[in-house]
Amino acid sequence: MRKSYDFSRSIRNPYTKMLKRQITIRLEHDVIDYFKNHAREIGMPYQHLINLYLRDCVSHHRKLNFKWAA
Repeated sequence: MRKSYDFSRSIRNPYTKMLKRQITIRLEHDVIDYFKNHAREIGMPYQHLINLYLRDCVSHHRKLNFKWAA
């Protein structure tokens, strides 16, 4: 190892925007069960499946239509 390094000619990692961030989210049991069962059928981790579903919503600018019960 060197005592010091020169980073003056370095470039930023272009893939940092694609990194995932860990969060805590509260989901109902039936929602989790649905994604776990579906993920098991297609052979992928359920968290990855949830991420793909949400990514699809983002890419198609989908918005939820709902009304609060009066």
